[in-house]
Amino acid sequence: MWAAFPPRNLWFLAVVALGLLAAVLGTGRPRARTGAWLGFVFGLGFFIPLLPWIGVYVGPLPWIALAVAASAYLALFGVFAVLTMRLPVPPLWFTVCWITVEGLRSAFPFGGFPWGRAAFSQVDGPLLPLASVLGAPGLSGAVALLGASIAWLVTIVVRALRTRDHHNRDVVRGAALAVVLALVGPIAAIALTPDTVDRNVATSSIRVAAVQGNVPRLGLDFNAQRRAVLDNHVRETEALADAVRAGAAEQPDLVAWPENASDISPLTNSDAAEEITAASVSVGAPILVGTLVSNPDGRPTNTVLVWDGERGPVDRYDKHIIQPFGEYLPWRDFFSMFSSYADMAGNFRPGSGPGAVTVPGRSGPVQVGVSTCWEIAFDRSARQAVRDGAQFLYVPTNNATFGRTEMTYQQLAMSQVRAVEHGRAVVVAATSGVSALIEPDGMIESQSGFFTPDVLSSRLPLHDGQTLATRLGDWPQWIAMIVAVVGLLFALARHTRFSVGPRGPRPTDTDHASADLAQPDGQAAPMDQAKELGGIG
Repeated sequence: MWAAFPPRNLWFLAVVALGLLAAVLGTGRPRARTGAWLGFVFGLGFFIPLLPWIGVYVGPLPWIALAVAASAYLALFGVFAVLTMRLPVPPLWFTVCWITVEGLRSAFPFGGFPWGRAAFSQVDGPLLPLASVLGAPGLSGAVALLGASIAWLVTIVVRALRTRDHHNRDVVRGAALAVVLALVGPIAAIALTPDTVDRNVATSSIRVAAVQGNVPRLGLDFNAQRRAVLDNHVRETEALADAVRAGAAEQPDLVAWPENASDISPLTNSDAAEEITAASVSVGAPILVGTLVSNPDGRPTNTVLVWDGERGPVDRYDKHIIQPFGEYLPWRDFFSMFSSYADMAGNFRPGSGPGAVTVPGRSGPVQVGVSTCWEIAFDRSARQAVRDGAQFLYVPTNNATFGRTEMTYQQLAMSQVRAVEHGRAVVVAATSGVSALIEPDGMIESQSGFFTPDVLSSRLPLHDGQTLATRLGDWPQWIAMIVAVVGLLFALARHTRFSVGPRGPRPTDTDHASADLAQPDGQAAPMDQAKELGGIG
């Protein structure tokens, strides 16, 4: 599963991994406790190598603690799966349970931790267009369904060959159903691909330049020289302006700076304001400036200012979803006992209001959706921006605190998924890399390197419509979660009914659930056929 994620991008290994997990959880009717251990071990094998960037400068304890906490959700998934997969059509139950647990992990506690969702492993895979219909949860579900269906088919075929019962009508019916389930996602993705690619073209467009100014140093004190970071971004913007005047570059309509490009607030520091104004005038375009703004209550906001060379700041976005253990520390007294770095966490205030800002342009105002760094991992951030009128998405980010780790590539994949999910071009502007310009079909048009100044410039399409995923919002995920809970309750009820009868305890045989699949008249199949059909159930 880990190898499916960036920067390796071996997307098919996510299908293989979840198929193997489905086979292990569904073979031999394991107990709930066994399912929990199997899910937990799977989680450790996935999250420990996925998340070492968390501890690159603060030591291994936060990294291991988070990996263990995320693995606990997969232990819960293991319990759900082994119980519900005893019902007919086990791949469907595996899928809704996977969507349910990913949804829970993405929401709780402290706002959730969506990192490592199966959807974010599919940016180079053929299933990616499904995000435009069912969103990131649906894309994760498609990966789970494909893997589990293949595993179910293999199990049915192997058992049929072993017992020489492959001509049995029920076995053939079960295998055919497994094939249909396995093909649903790929066929739907193929059908959606033309529409996804067509969104790369629009009746209106805008030329955007993403500026990566770089930082003086790596690590937690990346911004110890705050003026140097601001100066770097001004210098690169001035260089772009020189190239435009020399005819070596096209005139941008908008310049995008990253998060923390000016941690000296231009609202209170006249020197910073003068520098940004001069850069905007020189390049002939408004600048989106990532900065920190102090508030009367003493809690700063992580802010994006729309800075016009003539009028100064004309619009503002304050980051809505702030990062626990970074921008604020929950349970400060408790967590401070475990790491001396805990006290370095900020005391930021979450913002409110629309998820899009209005940027003045030569051909009229443009609505730009903002998802600052951490926010792009959450479904609701980009969705709110598009519903608020965003014509393209802008992801200002600062990854300098994570050095040269794989974190930036994992986050970049999230922006690619959001592009397809909402049919919008995405501009990723990073202080130290990796910055990128992403087409609405999720493909990267250009990207920068690590810890080097760079400017990426391109004409990007502007869109006003909404994809089905944008309109549906969380409904597909909620429906999957409700189905999973109902299935779990039904499975528990069947278990109780078969275990205890009016004359006392009886042998449990939840494999009857799988046998029901092959009996259209509702009659129970013989036990050997039930086991054949049940497959991983």
